[in-house]
Amino acid sequence: MPGHKAPRRSVRDPLLRALRPQPEPADDELVKGHRGEGDLAPSGTPQAGRTTVEEARRRGVMGWLQLLGPGLITGASDDDPSGIGTYSQVGSQFGYGLLWSALFTFPLMAAVQELCARIALQTGVGLGVSLRRKFPTAVVGLAIAGLLIANTINIGADLGAVAAGGSLISGNRVSAIWLVAPVALVIVGLQWYATYATIFNVFKWLTVALFAYVVTAFFVHPVLLDVVRGTLVPHLELSRDFVTALVAVLGTTISPYLFFWQASSEVDELRAAGKATESGRRGVRRAEMTAARVDIVIGMFFSQLVMYFIILTSAAVLHAHGKTQVQTAAQAAAALSPLAGPFAFLVFALGMIGAGLLAMPILAASATYALKEFLGFTGSLASRPRYRPTFYLILTAATAAGVAMNFMHLDPIRALFWTAVINGVVAPPLLVLIVLLGADRGVMGKRVSGRLSLTLSWIAAASMTIAALVMLATMIVH
Repeated sequence: MPGHKAPRRSVRDPLLRALRPQPEPADDELVKGHRGEGDLAPSGTPQAGRTTVEEARRRGVMGWLQLLGPGLITGASDDDPSGIGTYSQVGSQFGYGLLWSALFTFPLMAAVQELCARIALQTGVGLGVSLRRKFPTAVVGLAIAGLLIANTINIGADLGAVAAGGSLISGNRVSAIWLVAPVALVIVGLQWYATYATIFNVFKWLTVALFAYVVTAFFVHPVLLDVVRGTLVPHLELSRDFVTALVAVLGTTISPYLFFWQASSEVDELRAAGKATESGRRGVRRAEMTAARVDIVIGMFFSQLVMYFIILTSAAVLHAHGKTQVQTAAQAAAALSPLAGPFAFLVFALGMIGAGLLAMPILAASATYALKEFLGFTGSLASRPRYRPTFYLILTAATAAGVAMNFMHLDPIRALFWTAVINGVVAPPLLVLIVLLGADRGVMGKRVSGRLSLTLSWIAAASMTIAALVMLATMIVH
């Protein structure tokens, strides 16, 4: 009827509800940059949505670029400073001995991320909600608590690494510790006031610097036979250092925060496509699922490609010349010297900064998504902070905790390595819950995990569990 206004909904943010009861805003008011500045077009129609493989083929190169979304972003964020630090240390310490791990983990991480995406696309909700509905609250709560701890430590280590990169660029004239807080303020400011699309568009090009490792590999002339052997023949040792390194590699490639980020990103894509309600998002068409799989496989492939060449380059430049312990960012940067010469530190520093600025919002957001889905409140990076302060305060608290960690005199490179180890210990129990969820026909319907998905996902869970247990055993024995 003319002039009639729909009744406003009750506010859904718990903090606002407790402090200042008010009506829930309309959907276009809730979104950052609405009315043509971000998630909505001037007419209010969504600009986002999953491009199908058929559409990508028709549109050519631009169509394939539009197809890439959450999977590519997840893959890029997987090569965060924790990954760079871990792979540099592994290459310097064990040479080509762990090159095979890139081939081994690629199908496993692709299967796990595809499973997380499929759960979200089929159920229409984030991973935390689905897990809470199927498993005992205490079990899920314990798993998410582990995720929160791992992510907070990871944020702290990544902050230290980005600050170390800034210090390298300054010629070490500015101490890294004095850059930690400014970097954190930049991250928090972007989280509060920019859409994630803006964050990604600003910083994704900085991560291109990581491909310098790929190019460098052709300048250092590694022994081809050793490279082939290290790639195709798995090398295993029962030493504490080797098993710990293997757990770190598994933890930084199959990271718990990526599980929740992948699922939440898929749900946000559906919301951006106009599917505002859970019932409207539930159920995924075959074409959409195929597109998601292509996106994920491409994203994971590039992630593992960068991993492979960081290990190879570090092995050829550092390990081959007796430098078997990377202790500082400057030492890790030396791996690029055959290509970049005196500017190696600059290339490495830019890569660390770009990767960290991309990964830290995802780290903080994935933990916040998991917690808010578990506790049942709302919010996302697309929401305005004034209407979802609880979500943004948790984001800020995680980053603030990371800042505090850096004033405990952490060695950033060692912290990055041990962050990967912690992720390797936290991931297995979460993986078991996710695999069981994906195999539940009552939840997944016709999108229940098939034989290949189940096999690869269980191999991932079993491998990480065995590696973590062997690591703990070697620590106790020694």
